[in-house]
Amino acid sequence: MSSPTCTKDRVVHGHPCFGANRHKNGRIHLAVAPQCNIKCGYCERKHDCANESRPGVTSKLLSPQQALEKVREIMADEQLGKVIKVVGIAGPGDPLANDSTFETFRLIKAEFPELLFCMSTNGLVLPDRIKEVAEIDLHSLTVTINAVDPVIGAQVYRHVIYKGKHYQGEEGAAILIKNQFEGVRQAAELGLVIKINTVLIPGVNDSQIPLIAEKVSQIGAFVMNIMPIIPHAELSHIESPTSEYLESVRLANERVIAQFRGCQQCRADAVGLIGAGCSSL
Repeated sequence: MSSPTCTKDRVVHGHPCFGANRHKNGRIHLAVAPQCNIKCGYCERKHDCANESRPGVTSKLLSPQQALEKVREIMADEQLGKVIKVVGIAGPGDPLANDSTFETFRLIKAEFPELLFCMSTNGLVLPDRIKEVAEIDLHSLTVTINAVDPVIGAQVYRHVIYKGKHYQGEEGAAILIKNQFEGVRQAAELGLVIKINTVLIPGVNDSQIPLIAEKVSQIGAFVMNIMPIIPHAELSHIESPTSEYLESVRLANERVIAQFRGCQQCRADAVGLIGAGCSSL
């Protein structure tokens, strides 16, 4: 892995989801990770969806070889090839729950070492797979953390599958939360540039966000992305926060950790410039 300083400079200047110029720097999300090891109350994954712009959906699942072929196709495109700087894997399940994630990164790195590589994960098995994460030479990592208190976490997560066993309620949330923070700490020690995604769920985890911000800033996270809930599944009755409330929460935590405001909550197969439409592969 390259030096932490070199890695941070490349990410800060090249990755649109970490503050780099999103009007010039584009990304590819490769939908090679269908399996997930937790169930978030707001998540409804779809593997054949062409008309929704949100995380957890893709129009088509790809094998690692198909993903490589797709990157070749896009990088050869006269327009897209000039703007794509980042290859990311963000689902539609959890990348770390899928061995295909690691194979995909290995294949693409061999042909396109100039690209930045990133992954978005719930963090459940991040401590268990941290050595493999180091081996594929990621540049950046996004971890979604929605609670510090397992009591609150139990209202967000329906179940956790860890080391072959199903956990529910506070027990499952406690395992997830413990592993998330330990994984972030270990990833920061590797020199990865880390973004924390937190879904703002009004009336559920509002009080947790300052606690998350404080804790992740202490263990090495670089930036925080507080996102509004997109009501689905078991939490479909929750109203998404107003833009004014969302911004007030970001401002309240900005003194603790830098806040990212450009997130479009993209699909698992998004490609192109952020803000230019969340088109799929």
